[in-house]
Amino acid sequence: MPTDETIPLIEELLAAQRRGEAVVLATIVRARGSVPRHTGSKMLVYEDGRIRGTIGGGEMESRVIAEAQAALQDTRPRLLPYSLVDPTRGDPGVCGGEMEIYLEPYLPPATVFVIGAGHVGQAVADLAHWLGYRVAVHDDRAELANEETIPHAEVHLSGDIAQALTEQPITRNTFIILTTRNVMVDRQILPRLVDTPAPYIGVIGSRKRWEHTKKLLLEDGLTEEQLSQFHSPIGLELKAETPEEIAVSIMAEIIMIGRGGSGERMSD
Repeated sequence: MPTDETIPLIEELLAAQRRGEAVVLATIVRARGSVPRHTGSKMLVYEDGRIRGTIGGGEMESRVIAEAQAALQDTRPRLLPYSLVDPTRGDPGVCGGEMEIYLEPYLPPATVFVIGAGHVGQAVADLAHWLGYRVAVHDDRAELANEETIPHAEVHLSGDIAQALTEQPITRNTFIILTTRNVMVDRQILPRLVDTPAPYIGVIGSRKRWEHTKKLLLEDGLTEEQLSQFHSPIGLELKAETPEEIAVSIMAEIIMIGRGGSGERMSD
């Protein structure tokens, strides 16, 4: 049964997920002999090193915090064995016992943020939802960014993009897709995205349209290095034509980047 101290930690973990914060849950899964905490004790570790709860303090806890921060970078769980016997051989304590601590990284929910709720944007939102992503949509036209037009999105935002970005924070697990109606809209939005931690920012349009957009953004003060963060033309080359086919192309690229795939044909 969960202890009195476990329930608040789980509640805080869930709150961190809702805020879009990454966090690691560290749990003692085995303890033998003289140890500071016993099996089931838990601690949360945030990216900046903040903690909630404790698994025993001291040198061992410091090492676990460092390992937790590494787990948030590679997103892999890990099992950490520690002996608390002899510091001269590198042990993080002298209690005399042994412990194993399991680290579970919890990243912000994988979100597809569609900016531009026209035909392609609607198709992308529907497909992303079907694929299991949390979906947010924005359009400056309220008649498009709503539950009636895009019923499968969790978040519908309209009006000013600056306000929308305060309501929909961008995390390193947010994939942004601009399916906007013209270059001038992109020109207003892209500078606001360039410093976000998003792993993918895709911009719909032809190569010619993107070259024109880049020219305008350079005039506005963005650098070539900043522009390299954007993916355009968007998606994989499928010769797609319909909004639904284009959505497949776009989401295929996002899956490829998120999973570290190559995009090559499996039969080749």
